Amino acid sequence: MTVKENIELKVNKSINPEFLEVMDESHKHAGHAGARPEGETHFHINMTASALNGKSRVERQRLIYNILKDELAGPIHALSLNLKGTED
Repeated sequence: MTVKENIELKVNKSINPEFLEVMDESHKHAGHAGARPEGETHFHINMTASALNGKSRVERQRLIYNILKDELAGPIHALSLNLKGTED
């Protein structure tokens, strides 16, 4: 399973978002610190989920960081987030 597929699986299982887009942006960081030739180090997540309703931007980010803590300690070097509740 790729890192991207693992991210999608964990987020879907934990939050069940209405919309989830995980983009591997590693190619944009080739040659930078933390980048590996095979990629799968830099990701961006766009997500809309009712589970995020009523949460601040920081609470939303912490929720995702907690779900992906193993990946952030290992293969993921950078993760950017665009998180919305369904009521935003």
